[in-house]
Order: sequence, then structure tokens, then C-alpha cells
Amino acid sequence: MSSILTNNSAMVALQTLKSINMDLSKTQAMISTGKEVGSARDNSAVWAISKVMESDVKGFKAISESLSLGSSSVAVARNGAETVTDLLNDMKEKIVAAQGENVDRTKLQADVEALSGQIASVVGAAQFNGLNMLQGTESVDILSSLDRSNDGTVTSSNITVGRQDLSFDAGVYGTGADLSANATTTLGGNLAADGTGDAFSNGANELTALVAGTIAADQTYNFQIAGETVSFTTATTSADDLAAGITAAINAAGIEDITASVNTATITIASTSKFDAVEVNTSGTGAATFALTANGDTQAAATSNSQTITARASEIEFSTTAGVSEGDSYRAAIGGVNYDYVAGPGETFEDVARGLKTVIDGAGIENIETRVRQDETTGAWVLQIDNDGAAQTLTDVGAAGGEATGGLVGLDKLDVTTDEGVRAALANIETYIDTTIDSAAQFGSSQGRIDTQSEFISNLTDSLRSGIGALVDADMEETSARLQALQVQQQLGVQSLSIANQAPQTILSLFR
Repeated sequence: MSSILTNNSAMVALQTLKSINMDLSKTQAMISTGKEVGSARDNSAVWAISKVMESDVKGFKAISESLSLGSSSVAVARNGAETVTDLLNDMKEKIVAAQGENVDRTKLQADVEALSGQIASVVGAAQFNGLNMLQGTESVDILSSLDRSNDGTVTSSNITVGRQDLSFDAGVYGTGADLSANATTTLGGNLAADGTGDAFSNGANELTALVAGTIAADQTYNFQIAGETVSFTTATTSADDLAAGITAAINAAGIEDITASVNTATITIASTSKFDAVEVNTSGTGAATFALTANGDTQAAATSNSQTITARASEIEFSTTAGVSEGDSYRAAIGGVNYDYVAGPGETFEDVARGLKTVIDGAGIENIETRVRQDETTGAWVLQIDNDGAAQTLTDVGAAGGEATGGLVGLDKLDVTTDEGVRAALANIETYIDTTIDSAAQFGSSQGRIDTQSEFISNLTDSLRSGIGALVDADMEETSARLQALQVQQQLGVQSLSIANQAPQTILSLFR
């Protein structure tokens, strides 16, 4: 049936043309924007995923900037620590030169002071954007990653970089828990025969040798003292003569820090060795015996051919079981004057012992010398303090909760104008150099980690962008082919609609 009111063919052709035009419009939009999914209407699920990933990309851009800033900050600190190391090596050269007696120590001291001032300037200037990592102990967190879990929770991650305090700051002694049990003081010097110390003094430690037994002429007896052997051959059978002969031989040998005296048949060997114990051994071809009694803290009288005279220096021995926390404070009081060292983060009792040494040496106390050693038997770190002056007291205490001492404390007080100062400076400069080398190494390690993370974030960002593109970007080759096809369909649709619209015209022929 034909109708002039309803043209079904035209309606079908019109709907088809509308559909073609919609597809053509969508394809043209894809071409103009380059996106297959440009809005939530196109594909809500894909669009939502892409938007989450795009927000992560923007977050990673901020992280990349944070890592760049952090890398620059750490690089400045590393360069500063390396520069300080170089300056300390220059200072060591001056200190070594001062070991000679025929040099102008006053001029060398001026050079040492100038280098110390330059180091302080470098440490103060080693900042980036106001952040100086060569001062203080508080660690610095650098934003390094954005982590998204399966449930959509987002958390940030940081790279923590520890400051390396290379300042000359004295620190602040703590007021917290008592740590005195972690350090034990043993007085040395002028020790009585019962092994008790009467003072922290400059006295000699002694060993007695009581001659006894059968003595004959032409017998040879040896005393080995501090590795040197002294011999005496008897001419009589008298114990007094044997004791006197050995005493004279010991004094004639000129063994450093060793003198001997005799009282009838008793030989007294006195040692003023500051830091090293002196071993005494006896031997001989005859039947005479020597009852050796060492006047040391732990030595007891014994009939033996071997004994040890303890070093004169007093000792502060640190615990082998306790740990060291940031802020732990240790104090050596010499003659009623306090000398403090407060531990920084990650330090050990070796650092505490060496730190106390630099503080004491930096004070320039007359007649006081120090040395740090590790006990071969227990592994404990020991600070030895020798007094070559008037008798005075020595005590130690400890407390938690302090503010850390700077890693180069005492550097500005090195003195190479005296023999004692030169010896102390040579020992301490090694500690300072080790400190700055460790600091530079720590910064180098941190910077390497930051740079690696920065490269990873850059690659990750590229991967995310590629993934987003795979989700929403249009395939331009396919889109171009579709555009041409739709244009042909549009032309055909228009022509079909035109033909359908002409159909009612044929009804007019019925009325002619």
C-alpha cells in the first residue's frame, strides 16, 4: 500500500543516515583529538582507569622533581665532605712535617689554623636551598615513590638520608638515664704493691725480683725487658752481687722508660711506659731463682720467670655488651674539670672513645696525653689517659638524652707547637680523616640510590603513559579507513533518502 502520509522507506533511510552521521561524527572527533576514549560516555570503565593512571603520572612528575632536588642537596653535601677530606689531608701533611725538631712549628701552626678555618667555612657553606647536611644529626626524608595497593590505597615512600655532622660543636651533655655502668675507670701510675692506685699521677709502676737459690761463679743470667735482653755473668756466689750486677746491666742497657735499683738481694724495675705494658722474663744457666712480683692492678706476687708491669696510663674501658644510642653522653673528669662527648646516630664505643680523646686533646691540658686501643682479649675499646704532671683525680660518668657532639670537635684546637701536641694531632687527624671519608661515602651511596630511583621513576612514568595511550588513544590507520568508509556510506545514505523521498511522487500519476 502506498501512502502520502507515511513513507516507511524514507524513515528507514533517514535512520540509517542518522546512524552513519553519528559514527562519522565520532570518527572525526577521534581524528581531531587522537583519542578513542575521550570522555566517560565513550567507555566509562576504560576512562576511569585512564584517569587514575593519569593522576599517578602527575604524582610521579612531582616525585621526579623531589628526587632531583634531593640529589642536588646530597651532591652538595658529598662535595663538601670530599673537600673537607682533601683539606684534612693537607693538614696532615703539615702535622707530619711538625714531627721534626728542626722545623718552624709556629708557621706550621698558622697553616693548620688556616686550614681549620677553611674547613669550618666549607661545612657552613655546604647547603642547597637552605638545607645543610653537614651540620646536625636529624635525618632527611626525600620523597621517592607513590605506591598504590590493590584496594586503591595510595602511600608515599621516602629515601632517608642521614646527616653527617662535620661541625666543631661540643654538644650538650645528657640529663637522662645513668650510663656510668658502661664505662669503667682503672687508675694507673704509682701503683702500690697491693695493686691499688693511690692517685692518677706520674709515678712509675714497679716489679721486684728477689734473688734466691744456689749461686755459683761463671753463671749467666738474663733479664728480657720490653723485648730487650740484658745479661750478667756471676763472679761470686753472693745473691747481693748477682742482684747488683743485673741492676747495673739493666741501667746500662738504656731501655726506654725503664730504670732499676737494688736493695741487697732485691731488684726493683721501674717502668714509666705511658701506654704499653712491659713484659719481664728471666732465664739463666745456673740454679738461682728470681721471685717476680709485679705491682699492677691485677698482678699478684708469684715465683715465676715471667711477669708484666702494667702501663702507667689510667684507663676508661667501655662496655662490650651495651649499645650506643644517639645522645648517649660520656664524661671524663680530670682534676675536677669535665670533658664530654655525646654520641651521634649509628656510633659505637670506638667512636665514643676516639671522640673523648679528641675532646681531651683539644683542651690542651698540660702533661696529659691520650691513646685509644682495643683490648686483644675482650675486644673492649679503651681510652688511655696518661698524666706526666702533678697527681690529680680521674673519674667517668655517663647519661642519656644529650645533643650530639660534632664529628670534627677539637679540630680547631690542634696544636703542633709542642711535642705532646704534635703527637696528639697526628693521632687525631687520622680520626678526623676517617670521619669525613665515611661521611662522603655515605652521601655517595645515598646519591647513587636517589639517582637510580630517579631513573626508575622516569622509566615508570613513560610506561604509564604508554599504558594510558594503549587504553584511550585512537588507532589512526583504522580510524582513517573508517572515515573513508563512513563518508561513502553517508553519500549512499543521502542518495537512498533522496530516492525514498521521491516515491510519493509516483502517486500523482494515478490522478492524471
